Amino acid sequence: MFTDTHCHLNRLDLSKYDGELSGAIAAMKAANVTRAMAIMCDFAEYDEIYNIVTTYSDDVLNLGMSVGIHPCEDLAVLQSATTERLIETATPEHVWAIGETGLDYYWSDENKQEQQASLARHVYASQALKKPLVVHTREAKHDTIDILKAEKAEHGIIHCFTEDWDTAKKALDLGFYISFSGIVSFKTAQTIRDAALKVPMDRILIETDSPYLAPVPKRGRPNEPAFVPYVAACLADLLGKTPEHIGEMTAKNFENLLAQYN
Repeated sequence: MFTDTHCHLNRLDLSKYDGELSGAIAAMKAANVTRAMAIMCDFAEYDEIYNIVTTYSDDVLNLGMSVGIHPCEDLAVLQSATTERLIETATPEHVWAIGETGLDYYWSDENKQEQQASLARHVYASQALKKPLVVHTREAKHDTIDILKAEKAEHGIIHCFTEDWDTAKKALDLGFYISFSGIVSFKTAQTIRDAALKVPMDRILIETDSPYLAPVPKRGRPNEPAFVPYVAACLADLLGKTPEHIGEMTAKNFENLLAQYN
């Protein structure tokens, strides 16, 4: 039922599972998480994520991955993400999306120009392969939207949404989906909840961004995909729905996103 559209399966804290990823996978299944997209941030992660996705996908749990370079990677890594390399690496069917890419001026504002150039190259790869773009933005909302608009990006996800309704509306107008993480459950996140009330129901997605940003009531613990139902529950309370409805709706939305150009 539940789809975690953004998780870092190769970075999970597995201490409670005796260091075994199989324990986290079993917990996902027990929580009725039936699909998840494992996110790549550096080409060095590709083989590990590929092995996870191919090893643990089965009739109960459908796993895919993304291919991309996170904007906080160092200059050499950012520059390694040529459009040609992204296309070549992301062509196989087990790769569902391009990213995570984007702009992050909070953690790193020294490489602004290269972050922007890298985002543009990811857009080109997304367009060439007709696969959705996974966009990270932090303290860079204006530049992010400007680049997406200038490069005619129209197929993707604003992941871990932390902005206001105006930013969400601009992304929606471009054709993007808005993905909410555990942050939406935080007491300080009223601006995000206000935006969630206005996002069309058919453009909402949910994620954990695990192992980061565990939702209430798990806040402060290492996050994992099994916690994505708590994100659904928070949105359900906000929107006057059941968690099951949010789970089914957002799973269908993700299906529609993946099938948009197929």
